[in-house]
Amino acid sequence: MNEAIVEPAFELIVVGASAGGVSALQELLAAMPADLAMPVLVVLHLPRDRPSRIVDLLDVRCPLPVREAEDKQPLLPGTVTFAPPDYHLLVEDRHSLALSVDPPVLYSRPAIDPLFESAAETFGSGVLAILLTGASNDGSAGVAAVRSAGGQAWIQCPEDAFSPIMPAAALAHAGADAVLTLTSLCSRMKGLTR
Repeated sequence: MNEAIVEPAFELIVVGASAGGVSALQELLAAMPADLAMPVLVVLHLPRDRPSRIVDLLDVRCPLPVREAEDKQPLLPGTVTFAPPDYHLLVEDRHSLALSVDPPVLYSRPAIDPLFESAAETFGSGVLAILLTGASNDGSAGVAAVRSAGGQAWIQCPEDAFSPIMPAAALAHAGADAVLTLTSLCSRMKGLTR
């Protein structure tokens, strides 16, 4: 007898990706339910010296609105918000976001760790962190922070990732609540309808 997976009631989803992340995010965001009520915050490692077109690329595929973050903007339910080039994206409090020009983390700004850590500090057990493909150790400390605060981390199976380094590093450093192929991640996303 197959029992359906009942997901916890998350308040916030944070997603990190690097090398190979555009393709992975296209699939993941396309799988998000149109009635998803929680905010989704995304860091994709981006070149710092030119504007990003990622929002335009993904907005047409995602059932939710996709936008680039602005400093001090409200935390928007049912919206996917991306870190802009050359800024860290932070959860400032339970209602707003902040952009930071603090030094790069593991050579990246935006970096995944600052987003995940600030989300864990603010939302604790209400955070779902999803770490996808990538070629650095960014995300490892953030996954550890989320799990230490009682939140969950779903990590793309390294063997399934375009670049296995980032998910493998996070698994070695912090473990995970689920290690999933991208297809399985997308299936589980469809069950998040709070």
